[in-house]
Amino acid sequence: MSVLKTITGKRPKFIGTDLDGTIVANYGFISERTKIAFTAADAAGIHIYFVTGRPIRWMTEIKENFNFGLGICGNGAMLYDFVNEKILEEWLFSVAAQLETVKRLRKVIPQVTFAIEANQEFHRERSYIPRWNIGADDVGVEQIEDVITAPALKILARCQNGEFSSDEMLVLASKELAGIATVTHSNSTDSLLEISADGVSKGATLAKMASRHGLTADDCVTFGDNPNDFSMLTWASRSWAMADGHPDLMKHAKYQTDAHQEDGVAKVIERLLELPQ
Repeated sequence: MSVLKTITGKRPKFIGTDLDGTIVANYGFISERTKIAFTAADAAGIHIYFVTGRPIRWMTEIKENFNFGLGICGNGAMLYDFVNEKILEEWLFSVAAQLETVKRLRKVIPQVTFAIEANQEFHRERSYIPRWNIGADDVGVEQIEDVITAPALKILARCQNGEFSSDEMLVLASKELAGIATVTHSNSTDSLLEISADGVSKGATLAKMASRHGLTADDCVTFGDNPNDFSMLTWASRSWAMADGHPDLMKHAKYQTDAHQEDGVAKVIERLLELPQ
């Protein structure tokens, strides 16, 4: 479905966008058209937030492409000034809630293995095999409980042999962890969950940021491609799902744009900037 149809309303005052699969290709590339569109939005006085599941050590690439905006990392758990490399605020996962999460998930998904992002460090169980070379923990521990000693950005829960898809794991974990943690994922082809403190999500943190600017959901637009974007797609009055994203995106987004390889986000922003203020 092409985005090249009428976009109505007023120019937004706030943009929240996911990174990977939305404006960043799976090989780490951000197109010139995308950079030009966001630069024009920033020049027009629009608040820009780059909203991701990534930890801050993976924001260097964003700093290399943009010298404006703020980052929301860990699926809403951290407000980050990536230009000046400064953590501004955090909404972390308590030790007690982490331990309860691990205990409950071991019960409903016996094959599960764990890693955590805490204190800007990555820790994993020996049986947890990262998809990416994180270069920070080559050894691991026998059980993740041994290193759950401080509030964390998020827990990662993986089934190594693909016994369950991410979507299947999400159904089981969401029921088991209701009221204890927020569970989501960012890759339907993997077997990996991303778990944050209860009530922490991309949408919740974006809503806080908008309120601080004196804005509401009607002033904002969002873009995303996976379940960890559902909350911000639901929250914003105008939101766009990527055409090549998760099959349930349109249950949450108001509109659909072209795939990220086709500059779907840039196309929308170009049209939004033509609208009256």
